[in-house]
Amino acid sequence: MTEPPIRTTRRGRVLEVTLDRPKANAIDLATSRVMGDVFTEFRDDPDLRVALVTAAGEKFFCPGWDLKAAAEGDAVDGDYGAGGFGGLQELRGLNKPVIMAVNGICCGGGLELALSGDIILAADHAIFALPEIRSGTVADAASVRLPKRIPYHVAMEMLLTGRWIDAGEAARWGLVNQVHPKGDLMEKAREMADLLAAGPPLVHAAIKEIVREAEDMKFQDAMNRITKSQFATVERLYRSEDQIEGARAFAEKRDPVWKGR
Repeated sequence: MTEPPIRTTRRGRVLEVTLDRPKANAIDLATSRVMGDVFTEFRDDPDLRVALVTAAGEKFFCPGWDLKAAAEGDAVDGDYGAGGFGGLQELRGLNKPVIMAVNGICCGGGLELALSGDIILAADHAIFALPEIRSGTVADAASVRLPKRIPYHVAMEMLLTGRWIDAGEAARWGLVNQVHPKGDLMEKAREMADLLAAGPPLVHAAIKEIVREAEDMKFQDAMNRITKSQFATVERLYRSEDQIEGARAFAEKRDPVWKGR
């Protein structure tokens, strides 16, 4: 019996998602559809607050598109499922934090998957690249996202040459948040996930919606949308029990108890 390509574990309010497709954790159409279903369920489950995404093994995080599957008939413009390639890139309304724990080679569509997260932690042996240029194709999602995440000239060099960078350089350019010894990566990632899971979920949702929607807006236009009650998550936050709880806990000098309502 074939093992599922995605393993999930619920740890309190954290959903751990592990990509497990030997030998390299490449993603074919069927795997992408499974990932889309997993992340859709995460988005819609009120008991889950944070997703932590990693991969099996220590050599590969993900090299992206499964070229062997493509050679056997998987079409590059086929049905990737909910959320597009890898289940996250185009998933609508995902207002919960997603942490990426990159534990090895992260390139092509695998780097695009990592860029779909909110926080990226990397093992010290992780390496990153966009080698699509060498096979005569385009890293489309990375061409959109990467120049907005790291200095333009660095992003363009990676896109135009396919050059590999190590974890230290990735951290220097701000591509990853933290670098840890490979044996410590998951412990540190879980600490981050637990920190976020203990935070105010309605505030997290408001932050994610504002950041996503305001990305291509002028500052004043974005602020006008907020003051005119045009962000649903912000309005929900301002009318919530958690908003009152936050002020009350501050006044009473205690830790707040967030209920997400």
